[in-house]
Amino acid sequence: MSDDKHTTATEPDDIEALRKRAAERDQYLDLAQRTQADFVNYQKRVGRERDQERKYAFGPIAQELLPILDNLERALDAAKHVGEQGPLIEGVAMVQGQFLDILKRHGITPIEAQGQPFDPHLHQALMQRPSAEVEANTVVQVIEKGFMNQDRVLRPAKVVVSTKPS
Repeated sequence: MSDDKHTTATEPDDIEALRKRAAERDQYLDLAQRTQADFVNYQKRVGRERDQERKYAFGPIAQELLPILDNLERALDAAKHVGEQGPLIEGVAMVQGQFLDILKRHGITPIEAQGQPFDPHLHQALMQRPSAEVEANTVVQVIEKGFMNQDRVLRPAKVVVSTKPS
Protein backbone atom coordinates (compact mmCIF):
# COMPACT_ATOMS: atom_id res chain seq x y z
CA MET A 1 0.00 0.00 0.00
CA SER A 2 2.80 2.30 0.62
CA ASP A 3 3.82 1.91 -3.01
CA ASP A 4 0.39 3.13 -4.18
CA LYS A 5 0.58 6.18 -1.99
CA HIS A 6 4.03 6.95 -3.24
CA THR A 7 2.90 6.68 -6.90
CA THR A 8 -0.15 8.86 -6.47
CA ALA A 9 1.79 11.43 -4.52
CA THR A 10 4.33 11.93 -7.30
CA GLU A 11 1.91 11.85 -10.22
CA PRO A 12 0.69 15.44 -9.72
CA ASP A 13 4.33 16.55 -9.44
CA ASP A 14 5.19 14.76 -12.69
CA ILE A 15 2.16 16.28 -14.46
CA GLU A 16 3.09 19.73 -13.23
CA ALA A 17 6.68 19.25 -14.39
CA LEU A 18 5.44 18.12 -17.80
CA ARG A 19 3.20 21.16 -18.03
CA LYS A 20 6.13 23.44 -17.22
CA ARG A 21 8.29 21.71 -19.81
CA ALA A 22 5.49 21.99 -22.41
CA ALA A 23 5.05 25.71 -21.65
CA GLU A 24 8.81 26.22 -21.92
CA ARG A 25 8.85 24.30 -25.22
CA ASP A 26 6.02 26.50 -26.54
CA GLN A 27 7.98 29.64 -25.59
CA TYR A 28 11.07 28.39 -27.45
CA LEU A 29 8.99 27.39 -30.45
CA ASP A 30 7.34 30.83 -30.52
CA LEU A 31 10.76 32.50 -30.25
CA ALA A 32 12.15 30.36 -33.08
CA GLN A 33 9.16 31.14 -35.31
CA ARG A 34 9.43 34.87 -34.61
CA THR A 35 13.16 34.83 -35.28
CA GLN A 36 12.61 32.99 -38.55
CA ALA A 37 9.91 35.49 -39.62
CA ASP A 38 12.17 38.41 -38.68
CA PHE A 39 14.99 36.92 -40.75
CA VAL A 40 12.73 36.39 -43.77
CA ASN A 41 11.52 40.02 -43.48
CA TYR A 42 15.14 41.18 -43.17
CA GLN A 43 16.11 39.28 -46.34
CA LYS A 44 13.19 40.80 -48.26
CA ARG A 45 14.01 44.32 -47.05
CA VAL A 46 17.69 43.97 -47.95
CA GLY A 47 16.70 42.64 -51.39
CA ARG A 48 14.39 45.62 -52.00
CA GLU A 49 17.07 48.06 -50.86
CA ARG A 50 19.66 46.40 -53.11
CA ASP A 51 17.29 46.59 -56.08
CA GLN A 52 16.63 50.30 -55.35
CA GLU A 53 20.37 51.01 -55.17
CA ARG A 54 20.96 49.25 -58.48
CA LYS A 55 18.04 51.02 -60.13
CA TYR A 56 19.32 54.49 -59.27
CA ALA A 57 23.07 53.76 -59.13
CA PHE A 58 23.93 55.66 -62.34
CA GLY A 59 22.19 58.86 -61.16
CA PRO A 60 25.04 60.54 -59.27
CA ILE A 61 27.58 60.16 -62.07
CA ALA A 62 24.99 61.17 -64.66
CA GLN A 63 24.30 64.33 -62.69
CA GLU A 64 27.98 65.21 -62.89
CA LEU A 65 28.06 64.50 -66.64
CA LEU A 66 24.96 66.53 -67.56
CA PRO A 67 26.86 69.87 -67.73
CA ILE A 68 29.07 68.31 -70.42
CA LEU A 69 25.97 67.36 -72.39
CA ASP A 70 24.66 70.91 -71.89
CA ASN A 71 27.89 72.30 -73.35
CA LEU A 72 27.64 70.02 -76.38
CA GLU A 73 24.11 71.29 -76.95
CA ARG A 74 25.22 74.92 -76.56
CA ALA A 75 28.00 74.34 -79.10
CA LEU A 76 25.52 72.90 -81.60
CA ASP A 77 23.05 75.74 -81.02
CA ALA A 78 25.79 78.36 -81.48
CA ALA A 79 26.94 76.70 -84.70
CA LYS A 80 23.37 76.58 -86.06
CA HIS A 81 22.87 80.23 -85.08
CA VAL A 82 25.79 81.34 -87.25
CA GLY A 83 24.87 78.90 -90.01
CA GLU A 84 27.94 76.77 -89.66
CA GLN A 85 27.89 73.27 -91.07
CA GLY A 86 30.55 70.71 -91.70
CA PRO A 87 32.35 67.72 -90.27
CA LEU A 88 33.13 69.35 -86.92
CA ILE A 89 29.47 70.13 -86.25
CA GLU A 90 28.45 66.65 -87.43
CA GLY A 91 31.05 65.16 -85.06
CA VAL A 92 29.78 67.16 -82.10
CA ALA A 93 26.20 66.10 -82.93
CA MET A 94 27.32 62.47 -83.14
CA VAL A 95 29.05 62.68 -79.74
CA GLN A 96 25.92 64.26 -78.27
CA GLY A 97 23.79 61.42 -79.70
CA GLN A 98 26.13 58.78 -78.29
CA PHE A 99 26.06 60.51 -74.94
CA LEU A 100 22.24 60.52 -74.88
CA ASP A 101 22.15 56.83 -75.92
CA ILE A 102 24.45 55.83 -73.05
CA LEU A 103 22.36 57.79 -70.57
CA LYS A 104 19.17 56.20 -71.91
CA ARG A 105 20.61 52.68 -71.53
CA HIS A 106 21.15 53.47 -67.86
CA GLY A 107 17.65 54.86 -67.31
CA ILE A 108 18.49 58.56 -67.66
CA THR A 109 16.03 60.25 -70.04
CA PRO A 110 15.32 63.90 -70.94
CA ILE A 111 12.17 65.55 -69.64
CA GLU A 112 9.98 66.77 -72.48
CA ALA A 113 9.08 70.30 -71.47
CA GLN A 114 8.58 72.51 -74.54
CA GLY A 115 4.86 73.21 -75.04
CA GLN A 116 3.88 71.14 -72.00
CA PRO A 117 1.80 72.42 -69.07
CA PHE A 118 4.04 73.64 -66.27
CA ASP A 119 4.60 70.92 -63.66
CA PRO A 120 6.52 72.02 -60.55
CA HIS A 121 7.63 68.42 -60.01
CA LEU A 122 9.40 68.34 -63.41
CA HIS A 123 10.08 72.00 -64.21
CA GLN A 124 11.78 74.90 -62.50
CA ALA A 125 10.31 78.20 -63.69
CA LEU A 126 13.01 80.83 -64.12
CA MET A 127 10.83 83.47 -65.76
CA GLN A 128 7.31 84.20 -66.91
CA ARG A 129 6.42 85.58 -70.31
CA PRO A 130 3.01 86.96 -71.36
CA SER A 131 1.70 85.13 -74.42
CA ALA A 132 -1.54 85.22 -76.39
CA GLU A 133 -0.50 82.21 -78.54
CA VAL A 134 -0.54 79.57 -75.79
CA GLU A 135 -2.50 78.91 -72.61
CA ALA A 136 -1.22 80.34 -69.36
CA ASN A 137 1.16 78.07 -67.40
CA THR A 138 2.59 76.48 -70.54
CA VAL A 139 6.33 76.03 -71.04
CA VAL A 140 7.26 78.40 -73.86
CA GLN A 141 11.05 78.05 -73.68
CA VAL A 142 13.47 75.51 -72.23
CA ILE A 143 16.58 77.18 -70.83
CA GLU A 144 18.18 73.94 -69.62
CA LYS A 145 16.94 70.40 -70.25
CA GLY A 146 15.78 68.37 -67.32
CA PHE A 147 16.41 64.66 -66.87
CA MET A 148 14.74 61.73 -65.14
CA ASN A 149 16.54 58.84 -63.47
CA GLN A 150 14.04 56.03 -63.98
CA ASP A 151 10.95 57.48 -62.25
CA ARG A 152 12.75 60.16 -60.22
CA VAL A 153 13.67 63.69 -61.28
CA LEU A 154 17.43 63.85 -61.59
CA ARG A 155 17.42 67.50 -62.64
CA PRO A 156 14.30 69.61 -63.30
CA ALA A 157 14.01 71.40 -66.62
CA LYS A 158 14.69 75.13 -66.27
CA VAL A 159 11.94 76.84 -68.20
CA VAL A 160 10.11 80.03 -69.12
CA VAL A 161 6.36 79.78 -68.44
CA SER A 162 3.59 81.66 -70.23
CA THR A 163 1.15 83.97 -68.49
CA LYS A 164 -2.00 85.67 -69.72
CA PRO A 165 -1.28 88.88 -71.63
CA SER A 166 -2.02 92.06 -69.70
